[in-house]
Amino acid sequence: MKIRNVFFSLLIIGLSWSCSNDDEVIQEPMGDYENGILVSNEGPFSNGTGTVTFISEDLSVVNNEIYKMTNDEDLGNVVQSIGFTEDEAFIVANVSNKINVVNRYTFEKIASITEGLNNPRYFIEANGKGYVTNWGDTADETDDFVAIINLQSYTVEGTISVVLGPEAILANGNMVYVAHQGAWGQNNKVSVINTASNEVIKTLTVGDVPNSMQLDASGNLWVLASGKPAYTGDETAGVLSKINTGTNEVDSNIQFETTQHPGGLNLHGGDLYYKLGDKVYKQSLSATSLDLDVALEGVSFYTMVINNGRLYGTDAGDYASNGTLTVYDLNTKLAIEEITVGIIPGGIYFN
Repeated sequence: MKIRNVFFSLLIIGLSWSCSNDDEVIQEPMGDYENGILVSNEGPFSNGTGTVTFISEDLSVVNNEIYKMTNDEDLGNVVQSIGFTEDEAFIVANVSNKINVVNRYTFEKIASITEGLNNPRYFIEANGKGYVTNWGDTADETDDFVAIINLQSYTVEGTISVVLGPEAILANGNMVYVAHQGAWGQNNKVSVINTASNEVIKTLTVGDVPNSMQLDASGNLWVLASGKPAYTGDETAGVLSKINTGTNEVDSNIQFETTQHPGGLNLHGGDLYYKLGDKVYKQSLSATSLDLDVALEGVSFYTMVINNGRLYGTDAGDYASNGTLTVYDLNTKLAIEEITVGIIPGGIYFN
């Protein structure tokens, strides 16, 4: 009798252990390039190809030219940027007028978009479609547009005409915001596109040469404009604009000095960050004037991105040989690691 009770007890324990293990979901790796950093490298302007570098989250593994390694082909001339959907990466090659679509975790090629583009710049997904800013013919200031990408067929299914020099693009619900830096010229506009109708519903005026945008938790859109550079003969100051996305009106503008040309707007921990000269500044969202709070100094960034308390900044060096990515701890203001990447590293993304 006692032996039988022991047997049944062991059987119940075994079944319980088996069921609990069956309930556990083991997450299989999605690909070699999951949980890491992607750096888009523009490559030489007049020849050659751009590349993409992968860096593991702990910074211990660096793989250059991962698209070429995976697909045995080049990306094209001047890799301008990378945009993402949930599972895909859209790698925009500006001069080659091409977007290569890959699985964002394996980097295996899915498709190439080569028709319907003209000097493509940046990609965003919104409302089930892809949207890509295009400069058009840089000699023609009237042919700039945003291409609408069908995400099932990977084709351009329509275009939206916009003003000169569409560049950075950001989605907020059914609205898409486009900063018009001005292509080879200068502009001072932000287009508001309703993706339900694919029409520009408003064009807002901000500072000259808007280069970057961030959306805060309250739904305000912050636009940083560098101002016209001195070489134009009509130098203007940088401007930080706050746009209410409920009304699509400019709520406020904060002016820099005429000779100050900021860039690289980031949002982290409830504060804005931007680069100016050899410094990175922190700016409170509630401030009505410039805080001038120095977060880092003695730096030279081609581009920068802040993520999880770290600042990632690239240096293009001589623009002909491999550049670097340096990772900083924002609390200690110290460099953690410097990593060699590709030629002209212009974009930093987290996969």
